[in-house]
Amino acid sequence: MKILMSAYSCEPGRGSEPGIGWNTAYEVAKHHQVWVLTRPDESKTEIEAELDRNPVPNLHFIYFTLPIWGGGWRWGQSGAMQIHHYLWQIQAYFVARKLHRQIDFDVIHHVTFAKYSNPSFLSFLPVPFVWGPVAGGESAPFEFWQDFSWSSYAYEIARNLARVLGELDPFVRLTAKKSTVIQATTEETAQQLYKMGVNNVEVVPAIGLPQEDIDFLSNYAIPDGNQIRFISIGRLLHWKGFHLGLRAFACANLPNAEYWILGDGAEFHRLQTLAENLGIAQRVKFWGKLSREETLTKLRDCHVLVHPSLHDSGGWVCLEAMAAGRPVICFNLGGPAVQVTPETGFKVLASNPNEALKDIASAMTQLVKNPQMLINMGEAGRKLVRETYSWQFRGERLSQLYKQMIDY
Repeated sequence: MKILMSAYSCEPGRGSEPGIGWNTAYEVAKHHQVWVLTRPDESKTEIEAELDRNPVPNLHFIYFTLPIWGGGWRWGQSGAMQIHHYLWQIQAYFVARKLHRQIDFDVIHHVTFAKYSNPSFLSFLPVPFVWGPVAGGESAPFEFWQDFSWSSYAYEIARNLARVLGELDPFVRLTAKKSTVIQATTEETAQQLYKMGVNNVEVVPAIGLPQEDIDFLSNYAIPDGNQIRFISIGRLLHWKGFHLGLRAFACANLPNAEYWILGDGAEFHRLQTLAENLGIAQRVKFWGKLSREETLTKLRDCHVLVHPSLHDSGGWVCLEAMAAGRPVICFNLGGPAVQVTPETGFKVLASNPNEALKDIASAMTQLVKNPQMLINMGEAGRKLVRETYSWQFRGERLSQLYKQMIDY
């Protein structure tokens, strides 16, 4: 089949949106002819270098950028990038329309950026269209805002306002209406899409792990010794919820346990102060921002991932932890709620902060007191990632979806 993908962000060897764009195109190209619309200013050099090293005959890239504001996204402001992306999507429609006359695509797929509140003008072409997986419908439960600083309050309000404005955009609603298939990364985003009057939504994670990463992490053994180490990894931002992890750890009062926090960000000093005020500073280690290799080494030395994020649409670290055989403690929110199962970890309800802290502390205590539970959950996590969350599996599933769309 001939597949056209829109991947505003696309780069090999990266995570987040660039990694989603590249890996989706790369895996689908193992099954079909794929043309990818993307930008030259972000990743052309890296893409062409990778294709020189590992040629993929079925994979073709069409680079273009805005004629006047070509590198405007590099201003570094999220708002500027979103405006640039919106205008780029308009230009993509005309590039795709001309290309479709030459190639006659079977399916068009919008891959990145993947926000349900941003339109994809490629949906207006007379070709079966896949939108997503899209994200952005996740919000921090209001009950948890009590711990936020004023700047964090402002961030959450602005984020919610931007989402509401996006939902009012008639082109967003047209994109939803014209999509043959809509994939959402989370139940929260699916619910927002249902409110737009669509019913063809399936909840599907947008992310995966390379097979080599899965194989590498599968060799991690559970550390020996009586001391249990919990670990949280990510940017130290208010919505990542690391302050809740610290409070739960203090509540659990586990004398033979440590809590490691990896990452840097605006909440760094606030979290250090919190650990001191809770009386657990001697058992909490802040490692700062580490390289990926160093991060995975720290993960190897720990037993359990604590990921109390309040509105993650993905959660690569949860997949890496499960691939390494580490149970995951998270909230029943966003992407982690889709990835983690009762067999691979604990999904804590986020309805009341005090109850949530008690539940996280209880999960920590259970895993410390029951080593066999820790091992069993870890093995279930390895199996889940190996069977469901490889990029190869994602490519195969998309290939099947495209064929079903055409057959239908």
